[in-house]
Amino acid sequence: MKKLFTLVMIATAVLSYGQAKKKQILIIGTFHFANPGLDVAQVNTFDVMSAKSQAELEHITNKIKAFGPDKVFMEWSYKDQAALDKLYSRNTDSLLKANPDERVQVALRTAKKMKHTKLYAVDYKETLFAYNNLLQSMEAAGQKELLQKNDDIMKAYEAAENKKIAGYTLTQLLLEHNTPQEDKENIGWYLTIANRAGKTDDFTGAHLVSEWYRRNLYIYSLMQKLTGAEDDRVMLIMGAGHTALLREFIKLDDTFEIVELKDVLK
Repeated sequence: MKKLFTLVMIATAVLSYGQAKKKQILIIGTFHFANPGLDVAQVNTFDVMSAKSQAELEHITNKIKAFGPDKVFMEWSYKDQAALDKLYSRNTDSLLKANPDERVQVALRTAKKMKHTKLYAVDYKETLFAYNNLLQSMEAAGQKELLQKNDDIMKAYEAAENKKIAGYTLTQLLLEHNTPQEDKENIGWYLTIANRAGKTDDFTGAHLVSEWYRRNLYIYSLMQKLTGAEDDRVMLIMGAGHTALLREFIKLDDTFEIVELKDVLK
């Protein structure tokens, strides 16, 4: 009887945990507004400082404010939280006029509107993204078709992005970076191209993929640990390459449910 009672208590606890109200997480995958040129694919810079884009940013952040995230997580090294705190303490108006970075234009603007005491750095950068080694492994393995396919994918991506940058509004660009198709393409390159690289005894490609997964898994760990019991809603703004994979992690975590930018902007 005692064992039966214990099993019933465990089952009840598990069921209650599964039925607990999920925390909402607004995910915003973005391109780099300031375009530092650090990505493998090189695209043109979009003018986020124009009057039209600034008006859109005001509208977007007002909608996010209405959503009401308790915390704002952003792509900034967690080891440099002190530097982020210093940036956040500066005059908002001067920053918004001078700094086109998406972290300033979206994350800081939103947090200041909501009178948050701080922004939260959740990036983890202690991983290796050895892209040149990847190409060298393909060369050494005689994977000419794979090299060509990789080159074709990069060129097609750059052409498509530059076309959008030339013709889309900022809002359209942000929404485009948060579609299932965009996520599929972002994750797909790692498994379609990178993971195949190298001879049978050369796992340079698989190592690059595992490092990308590790970086994002660590980012997600930081988000999990920084989301407190008192937080009903949180927000993350990060490069779309990151958010594509983070969405997959979140879908398997019973704690959260994803809220998309398109729904917040309705």
